[in-house]
Amino acid sequence: MDVVSKPITPFDGQKPGTSGLRKKTRVFMEPGYLEAFVQSTFDAIGGCAGKTFVVGGDGRYFNAEAIQTILRMAAANGAARCIVGQNGLLSTPAASNLIRKREANGGLILSASHNPGGIDEDFGIKYNIANGGPAPESVTAKIFENTKAISGYKTLGTPDIDQSAIGETSVGTMTVEVVDPVTEYAALMEELFDFDAIRALLAGGFSVKFDAMHAVTGPYATAILEGTLGAPAGTVLNGVPLVDFGKGHPDPNPIWAKPLVDLVMSEDGPDFAAASDGDGDRNMILGKGIYVTPSDSLAVLAANAHLAPGYARGLAGVARSMPTSRAADRVAEKAGINAFETPTGWKFFGNLLDAGKATLCGEESAGTGSDHVREKDGLWAVLLWLNVLASRKMSVQDILMDHWQTYGRDYYSRHDYEAVDTAVAEAIMADLQSLSNGTMPAGIEKIDSFSYTDPVDGSVSENQGMRVFFEGGARAVMRLSGTGTEGATIRLYLEQYTPPDGDLTIDTQEALAPLVAAIDKLTDLKTRTGRDAPDVMT
Repeated sequence: MDVVSKPITPFDGQKPGTSGLRKKTRVFMEPGYLEAFVQSTFDAIGGCAGKTFVVGGDGRYFNAEAIQTILRMAAANGAARCIVGQNGLLSTPAASNLIRKREANGGLILSASHNPGGIDEDFGIKYNIANGGPAPESVTAKIFENTKAISGYKTLGTPDIDQSAIGETSVGTMTVEVVDPVTEYAALMEELFDFDAIRALLAGGFSVKFDAMHAVTGPYATAILEGTLGAPAGTVLNGVPLVDFGKGHPDPNPIWAKPLVDLVMSEDGPDFAAASDGDGDRNMILGKGIYVTPSDSLAVLAANAHLAPGYARGLAGVARSMPTSRAADRVAEKAGINAFETPTGWKFFGNLLDAGKATLCGEESAGTGSDHVREKDGLWAVLLWLNVLASRKMSVQDILMDHWQTYGRDYYSRHDYEAVDTAVAEAIMADLQSLSNGTMPAGIEKIDSFSYTDPVDGSVSENQGMRVFFEGGARAVMRLSGTGTEGATIRLYLEQYTPPDGDLTIDTQEALAPLVAAIDKLTDLKTRTGRDAPDVMT
């Protein structure tokens, strides 16, 4: 095996964000760009000698080519084995499961998650550690430092492998095992959920639609929903993964999945509908005539998870990202279990899950998951909802109303101001930070910058977003997103609690209008961004 060492000059801006490195596809296609980040990753984890890695992605443009590069580099760096999803496909939760089941040393996942795909759109890569979860900040910091000093990378001059052929082949002296991407994940789902009950629900006429958005969950949903569970053919919409996601935006929210929302809101719409994103780790849940916010979904699942066999033992605790509404906290308090508030980024849940402190985790950005893997999991959330519906024999709308009448309702919405001039966005955040150090404006109890101390390893993460607590229980959070590729995205999270005996049926934006006005008065957000309204409202 002839290892080729190639010189390289560092690239600016290869700092991993909340979930890896994301840039425009053409940037990743620049000579040496992907190689620089991959070699920096291998060096950050102490090399590859004798190690096993899982490699796969969401099938977006450049996915297959990037895998070939990674395999040659892994072999040149001494890896013993790489496990690759057939045709380069592996949903992020399925990759996490494979890392855990096969006791791999880690994995390289190729995805920009919910961002659009195509040669003029977005691409991404992240490293997951041996527990199956995203690399913690201690590892991503080493990767970033390496990218600033890298001078060369190792590769082979071998030909491409056939990613469509299941079985083993070789790249140099490294074994490459191409596996069916669905099999082991589907087996795990069958262990967790009462498939007989869900099968009976579907056979009884309960109608379901799942929009895979031409992304990676198409094969998974088709195999499980239409295959194992017996849902009618056509239950899975847009089920064939495409490199450009059918020129759509694979983000499961009411804006980008509007056709599904329109369908379920129509008179003859299905009883239940759901969608997942580019790499399969996010979800959107809908019932006939109603949209379930991710924050409410986490709270409802926390209150009902015991109805599924995999969670019959009860929950050790519930964890949520800081911008997520406090609805799940109320469930945890009533159940007498711990509730954890972490920074945004699934990696912050890893220690809590590994230590057995939390069982369910969720983020307002449509990510929900549990200790079955170390990633959020879109299709898992759909199956847990179906298990709850099969057990309780109620509609989605009735389950939500029952939940609010028990715990109260957190009216909640996220307003995104996208592609804002970076200097303007940073100035808005800096001004809010300065307000936290002075006398509080009228009607405000506290303004702070969220800091998190990990209860397991004691690590501290500071400056994770600004929180504004209003008198009367309302809360607003403002932070800059780490998932965009152009300018800065300001995310504004708005939350107003109403107790069980209050008005639980107000339109969400109407309920939050006074809070929107208060934040705009505090920050002058609309004038400074030049926007009359947010670009996306969910």
